[in-house]
Amino acid sequence: MNTATTTADAPKQRTFMQKVRRMARRQPLGAGSAVFILIMLFVALFAEVVAPQDPLDMNFADQLIGPNLTYLLGTDELGRDIFSRIIYGSRTALQIGFISAFVGATLGLVLGVTSAYLGGWFDLIFQRIMDVFMAFPLIIMALAIVSVFGSGTWNVIIAITIPFIPKCARVVRSSALALRDIPYVDAARASGFSHTRIVLVHMVPNVMAPYLIMVTSFVGQAILLEASLSYLGLGVQEPTAAWGLMLRGGAEQFFESAPWVAIFPGLAITLAVFAFNLFGDALRDALDPKLRSM
Repeated sequence: MNTATTTADAPKQRTFMQKVRRMARRQPLGAGSAVFILIMLFVALFAEVVAPQDPLDMNFADQLIGPNLTYLLGTDELGRDIFSRIIYGSRTALQIGFISAFVGATLGLVLGVTSAYLGGWFDLIFQRIMDVFMAFPLIIMALAIVSVFGSGTWNVIIAITIPFIPKCARVVRSSALALRDIPYVDAARASGFSHTRIVLVHMVPNVMAPYLIMVTSFVGQAILLEASLSYLGLGVQEPTAAWGLMLRGGAEQFFESAPWVAIFPGLAITLAVFAFNLFGDALRDALDPKLRSM
């Protein structure tokens, strides 16, 4: 029995690998971004092993030392190893990015599908509320929320999550409207299934493609928002290693005398956001039937 199961699974594994290779050939930038994201995840998970120094260890005798064999990317104004702080900062960025993107997109998914399914006055009122939220730019909305809740990691996550909800809800609703009158939904309704079951079991699985694309793009936006809030002093606070905090400490005071203090954290933010945006575009092209057939 085990041999038969293994034999049956082999074609499925080969098919999956063939799809991965085909996607890599068609989307080389997306494949490279996926590799970069995996490396970033590995570094964030095993920061204690990868980082050569303690990111919180201050050595005032080694302040503002340029890149060398001991400090690969130099030190900051407190003598802390910039390379180690960037590694630990990736953990902060990914934690906030993934939690904010997943929670915001998931809530938007459920609310968008529910709005499309119920329709009528509920859909009308819900969409007007979403219009109010979407009238504000992401950074303005995040600044307003964090000014109410205060700074800190979890408050930053809340401030970034809330603006993501209406964006995902609007996109998912447009896809779910086409599913509302499909025969299998009518059959489920005629069978006496509850609205909750129809929404979660029969409609949500059929709008997963735009949801996955939104989650991926939201991670990059969340990383950028977290860095912006931390740079303004409203996000993650010292002594936590965060890329925005590193920019705040060195971008202005030491740009001429010690440019590495600002260049390397800024480069980390740029590469991370760029990688998630490219991967999101590649995922959209792979999941969109119209683009996939081209």
